[in-house]
Amino acid sequence: MSRTATAELMGLAFDAVPMDAAVARCLDLCRAPRSSHTVITANAAHLCMMRRDPELARACKESHLTLADGMSVVWALRASGQRIPERVTGVDLMARLLAVAGKQGLRVYFLGARIEVVTALVNGTKAQYPDIEIVGFRDGYFDADAHLGIVEHIRAAKPDILFVGMPSPFKETWCERHRQRLDVPIIIGVGGSFDVLAGFIKRAPQALQSMGLEWLWRLLMEPRRLCKRYVMNNSEFVWRAGREIVARRWGRSPPPMVQSE
Repeated sequence: MSRTATAELMGLAFDAVPMDAAVARCLDLCRAPRSSHTVITANAAHLCMMRRDPELARACKESHLTLADGMSVVWALRASGQRIPERVTGVDLMARLLAVAGKQGLRVYFLGARIEVVTALVNGTKAQYPDIEIVGFRDGYFDADAHLGIVEHIRAAKPDILFVGMPSPFKETWCERHRQRLDVPIIIGVGGSFDVLAGFIKRAPQALQSMGLEWLWRLLMEPRRLCKRYVMNNSEFVWRAGREIVARRWGRSPPPMVQSE
């Protein structure tokens, strides 16, 4: 699959494709000669964390398909004069791929979340799509000593798609660090999507999603855990993305992506 990234923000190149095209690219990678590829759905928090985390920045930049997850990213790209057709979220991409996996004969593995969440996700997916082949799953609570064993277990199961439902930046760096050994055509980090699709967390109403306020809904659901992170990341994103928008609009080079100490 040829990579044609046509939009860039805060040092990260995005594939400017709609959902249908993103799904089609994933399916193309699954049909191609077997090789590992990562898919990143990046939001404002990713772009801010990349400045402070060189390994995360490297993992995001090595992605084979990078999608704009977050209306703030979509708006910033558009405001800077770049074309981006729509927001493509990890949870929506995951749902679309699950819907076609069985029909396409693709094997699926789930890694992440609490055991009760991933078990409910597996059972719910099998009930909804009886023809899907789920070749394995496990929760996302393991220490460093277990990493290689998990990689070997996934490799032996030979899935075509590996969904990783763990937080950033761990999921991106873990997937890139083990990408070659995993030997999975599509490795995609989907964060809290397991909880949403398994019914443990209610997603924001469509109206809030369209307004770019899904982050506010999540903040209201988990204020203690998310308040500090959202305030810091959102403030930083507005400042840095705003500088880049102005620079691009005036025909100047974007501010350099300098790593924080």
